[in-house]
Amino acid sequence: MHPTPAQPLGGSHDHEIESLAEFDEVVSTHGSLARFRVQAVDLTDRTDVLLTMDATGAVFLGCPMDAAAAAKVRAAGALVFPPVPGLPFDPFRGFVYGPDELFDGLGEHAGASAGVGENAGADENAGYEATPDARAYAWFQRTKADGDVYASMLRAIHDDAVSDALDELLVDARVVGVMGGHAMERGTEAYAGAARLGRELARAGFTVATGGGPGAMEAANLGAYAAPFDDEMLTESLLLLGKAPSFRPSVTDWARAAFAVRDRWPGGGDSVGIPTWFYGHEPPNPFAAHIAKYFANATREDGLLARSNAGVVFLPGAAGTVQEIFDNATPNYYESRGEPTPMVLVDRAHWTERLPAWPLLRSLARARSMEDRIALVDRIEEASEALKRLAG
Repeated sequence: MHPTPAQPLGGSHDHEIESLAEFDEVVSTHGSLARFRVQAVDLTDRTDVLLTMDATGAVFLGCPMDAAAAAKVRAAGALVFPPVPGLPFDPFRGFVYGPDELFDGLGEHAGASAGVGENAGADENAGYEATPDARAYAWFQRTKADGDVYASMLRAIHDDAVSDALDELLVDARVVGVMGGHAMERGTEAYAGAARLGRELARAGFTVATGGGPGAMEAANLGAYAAPFDDEMLTESLLLLGKAPSFRPSVTDWARAAFAVRDRWPGGGDSVGIPTWFYGHEPPNPFAAHIAKYFANATREDGLLARSNAGVVFLPGAAGTVQEIFDNATPNYYESRGEPTPMVLVDRAHWTERLPAWPLLRSLARARSMEDRIALVDRIEEASEALKRLAG
């Protein structure tokens, strides 16, 4: 696999340059780099341009360049933040991740090996542990508790860059969040139902966004990936994935099963995953075309819900999903993000008996504008229609 940046669904900020093609276009069109922000673009082959172009007030974030070029733009008043060596991630990145980038090193054709799931745990060190995703998590584990302000600064810069890229990606998108537990296994009817929900939402023109991990999150991203294909594709995919039902004991086998589906049906539909290295023992799922992965879980949680501007569907889950319900209910209650957005809870018994979040949510909503934007449904098949009805 070869890393390729996830391209924006919408436009980018006018003065941000995030690729070599954009750099060349700005040089050709404007004849100046003054006050532009150049983000993680390799400029080692653009020395002649940098030596002659006006760079007054420009900012270069993590851009490799010749020493003479760096000296020239600094002398012109530009700020140059050089690349940080030795990191398994780029803190200045201009795009969200793609699955091929995070899983690079898993294998050139990760799902091509026969008998996916038959050799669980075999050759693990040559698989997932070699990927940028696993190496970033290992770096996080080493640095998160040492009190080093430099490491914490790099994490903060990275997460801010990811948020900026995510905002650009989702310009004008109608985003529906799908929340649910990571423990939901492939091969179960619950997983299949979550996949069908993701497919239905994507076919209705929504951008599906999840927490980007395994379980219900993966299922919804899988459904969005399956949206352009006939219904049989999802049926067959579910059977293939069922051979590696969980990321335990082998993330490698779990991920390779997903890439086997992607290899067999390339060019699936887009969706977004927003995972975190805070829970790095849970890998990101490869069915989200765009992966905004964070170090700070609080930033990730709030950002996922805030960007779900067309509503959120809450599948049965445990503590994390309960937290997300009320994290989403709070801005709806106070209307701090504007008009309340729809909230649909799925599985009446789960949300009224096992974890009775629904009665509290309904009490909070009573006599407020969010009262008409919440719903409880028995079956996952009812969730999409309920969401559309609440959205008006």
